[in-house]
Amino acid sequence: MTVVARFAPSPTGLLHRGHAFSALTAAKIAADAGGRLLLRIEDIDLSRCRPEFDDAILEDLAWLGLVWETPVRRQSEHMDDYRAAIDRLREDGLLYRCFRTRAELAEASASAPHGLPPPFLGEALPQAEEARRLAAGEPFAWRLSLAAARARLGDAFERLAFVETGSGPDGERGPLVARPDAAGDIIVARKDLGVAYHLAVVVDDALQGVTTVVRGGDLFEAVGPQRLLQALLGLPTPAYHHHRILTGPDGRRYAKRDRSETLRALRERGVSAAALRAELGFPVSSP
Repeated sequence: MTVVARFAPSPTGLLHRGHAFSALTAAKIAADAGGRLLLRIEDIDLSRCRPEFDDAILEDLAWLGLVWETPVRRQSEHMDDYRAAIDRLREDGLLYRCFRTRAELAEASASAPHGLPPPFLGEALPQAEEARRLAAGEPFAWRLSLAAARARLGDAFERLAFVETGSGPDGERGPLVARPDAAGDIIVARKDLGVAYHLAVVVDDALQGVTTVVRGGDLFEAVGPQRLLQALLGLPTPAYHHHRILTGPDGRRYAKRDRSETLRALRERGVSAAALRAELGFPVSSP
């Protein structure tokens, strides 16, 4: 089997060291196996994504010396693929309309003991109440019902497995059992976005033939709901490689929201790609 790894950034800002580490890790995994590296632009959030950041991603990765296959898949160009998956889940009775607002959910979280709310679990409203809210134009999200998914899969629900080739938060590695129940009834589609993250990446990875999902350890818990969606949609399960999260001198993880130094800024102050690769632990001769 040919190894196919992917790097999938969102164009909501400029890339930083953490992104470079993830991209180089994906490239190394692909190269070491004689496989393929894909680049995917995850731009479903049109309110935050910008064309200039899309262009900057390509510029930064080329500066790092990476080469990826073309054409690049951009999620915003493939909404029909996601709608087809949503329609299938809905037709199978696995989705329900949730009218809870973000403010209501935030209030419930704030009132939970120790600030740790349980996973959200809901159910479809009575038909008359749902019809009234729809007629009033109230916004809603489509949620995946864990109860319906469990009923559909039976005993297999408890045995949803995947292979971790990197490391989980407690050093987990190898064949593992996913925990979709920890995420509760996830949102698969919103009115403002059309599709939510978990569903989009599962569909993308299947359509692109991704065999190894490379990403930071902060997304380890995302395997649960994504593994569940794969089972419900009859999609293949890739291996997962979660890598360590890079932190700066202050001990804080690199993040766009914290205005971490960007790759463009590094370049502008004279840092070479070779120096950055060496700093991140990738020899200049590696992909």
